[in-house]
Amino acid sequence: FQEFFVEEDHVSQAAAVLLDRIVRQGRAFGIHALLGSQTLGGAYTLARATIGQMVIRIALQCNEADAYLIMDQDNPAPRLLSRPGEGIYNDTAGSIEGNSPFQAVWLDDQERDVYLAKVRERADQNMDKYPGPIVFEGNAPAAVRENFLLRAATQATPVVPPAQARVWLGAPNSIKGPTEALFQKQSGSNLLIVGQSEERALTILSLSLVALAAQYPRDQARFIILDSTPPGFPQREFFQRVIQAVPHEVIQGSTSNLAEVMNGLSEDLKRRSGAENATAPETFILIQGLQNFKKLKSEDDFSFSSSDAGAAPNPAAVLMDLISEGPGRGFHVIAACDTYNNVNRFLG
Repeated sequence: FQEFFVEEDHVSQAAAVLLDRIVRQGRAFGIHALLGSQTLGGAYTLARATIGQMVIRIALQCNEADAYLIMDQDNPAPRLLSRPGEGIYNDTAGSIEGNSPFQAVWLDDQERDVYLAKVRERADQNMDKYPGPIVFEGNAPAAVRENFLLRAATQATPVVPPAQARVWLGAPNSIKGPTEALFQKQSGSNLLIVGQSEERALTILSLSLVALAAQYPRDQARFIILDSTPPGFPQREFFQRVIQAVPHEVIQGSTSNLAEVMNGLSEDLKRRSGAENATAPETFILIQGLQNFKKLKSEDDFSFSSSDAGAAPNPAAVLMDLISEGPGRGFHVIAACDTYNNVNRFLG
């Protein structure tokens, strides 16, 4: 069962627009709205065109203004209702010809509690099948425990690598599944996270690591972690706990051994061609704090420094190769950077 709650004190124009979209377009996607309200009046009432999409209407005792809103403009019958529980059922979009008076069903408190307990028991038994209520709260952070897709992935044991690996980033702002990024052997399968909240960026990187590890067999994926957070910081300790929970091969790098790690990735990228590419494990490069890795900054196009053919590859050039050519060969970059200006300075 899915329930959509909007508290009366927090009704906004955005909620009215969302409800209008559900009523108008929901049936095409198998979404049906059952709405109950004490009144249809107010600052953010539904538009007449939206109400016109609701064919079945039930009116209980109400005033004359609500009677015209609930039914057709020529159907004031609900205002004449006087007995408790008396109502009018109308399945012709509110026209007066469709009025069918009835007496509402009554359940006493004891009987109602019995049925509610049965519903609660059944929901508890099918917790993996039925998610909890979906509450649209724009200011509340998303709770990872509410992501049933991620929970199912972590509880399963993968046998073969997925054709499309998914990273769940957070809760949606519309009626759909969690917001996700797809990774496959196709150009452009990289992820860039830009924002000055280091905590949120680290959370997305950590969840990406957990989600990807849950979808790949142990020998079919490896992770390269580049973390610029200084030792002893809580963020680094948190990331280390997440890394230790991953059973796959994890190679950690920092500013001190960056050249060595990037050199190894460059050699692996060159080796992967033809049949070897199909059997090689998928490689994910996670970069926390891209702006702190100065060696990954793209050199100026007008640099006068000469390059030695026998020297180790430039880490910044290797990163560009991984982003442009890597996805097709099973390399994917997931990088977090603080500002868009730094993105331009480092990646161009």
